Amino acid sequence: MADARTRVLVVEDDADTAGFVRTVLERRGGMEVVLAGDAMSALAEVARQAPDVILTDIQMPGMSGLELLGELRSRAPGVPVAVMTAFASVDYAVEALRRDADEFLVKPVAAASLLERVVALAAAGQARRAAAGSRDVVLAVGAHPDDVEIGVGATLASHRAAGDQVVVLTLSGGAVGGDTDARRHEALSAAAVIGARLFLHDFPDTRMSATALIGVVEQTVQDVQPTVVYTHSLHDRHQDHRAVHEAVMVATRRVPSLACFQSPSSTVDFRPSRFVPVDGFVETKLEMLAAFTSQAHRDYLEPEAVRAAARYWARFGTGRFVEPLETVRAAAMLSGTGGGAAPAAARIGLPEQRSGEVAG
Repeated sequence: MADARTRVLVVEDDADTAGFVRTVLERRGGMEVVLAGDAMSALAEVARQAPDVILTDIQMPGMSGLELLGELRSRAPGVPVAVMTAFASVDYAVEALRRDADEFLVKPVAAASLLERVVALAAAGQARRAAAGSRDVVLAVGAHPDDVEIGVGATLASHRAAGDQVVVLTLSGGAVGGDTDARRHEALSAAAVIGARLFLHDFPDTRMSATALIGVVEQTVQDVQPTVVYTHSLHDRHQDHRAVHEAVMVATRRVPSLACFQSPSSTVDFRPSRFVPVDGFVETKLEMLAAFTSQAHRDYLEPEAVRAAARYWARFGTGRFVEPLETVRAAAMLSGTGGGAAPAAARIGLPEQRSGEVAG
């Protein structure tokens, strides 16, 4: 029997087939099964929490299972994917293998065979994760949608290029800055640019309390086990940014590497001690920021402004473009090679911030 914690995402638009697969895996395999009726729902679920195994049908409304497979390889690398179809077509099988499917199953699949293949896929996925164990798990924590992308978008892109896992934790839907549903979709689109997972909460915009946030951040740390954390600086005029900073300081106390990024509301007391070269990743950052169409009127999101800021900070580092960070802890080295830099000496105990609050 597979480990009871094995999590399987089943992408199937036929309710009877989905129910059969769920019954077999839950009752006989003791697995946790999540159902998605179409490819877009599946991608949203993967962004929320990556499964251990994915089973997908081929013929579905909208995006096909084969098209979904291509998306999954960029958004959930290392997760085993089995393609299921009722049509024993050589063309389907060849295309599935070309897109790097781990299994090609022809329906109907016998219960015993289905369970056997999923158990094997789960074991293969576990082996892949063990082999990649030296890579970093990066958690970037922001108060509102677009905060993380503005502060360390290019750095996160470099982490993904190096094979690191990236998780974005956004604690508010950003109601003061626009429609929360629209901003949620924008945040998902931005995360998808680099294949990051997104955790999005709905704490009240402009009225966050560090005490209330600590538990959520601690739970996320427990779930994803990060080795590197990025978050807001204490030196910021926005009260939500400061609340998130204070919560992260407590909730990530056992994470070896912690650094704080600059935001448009940072004060002149923002004092970076590490300058991450991000040559080759600024355009990816701009693609992430372009997803936030509801915020297009913000001048600090203009590509020219983003490039200019990165060029300015390069005077303190190496390369043409840099993202600045205040180092809080640096007990671990970044594994990234595509623009990541080794952290500077740790500096613990940042100066106290005393600034006025802002409304949004």
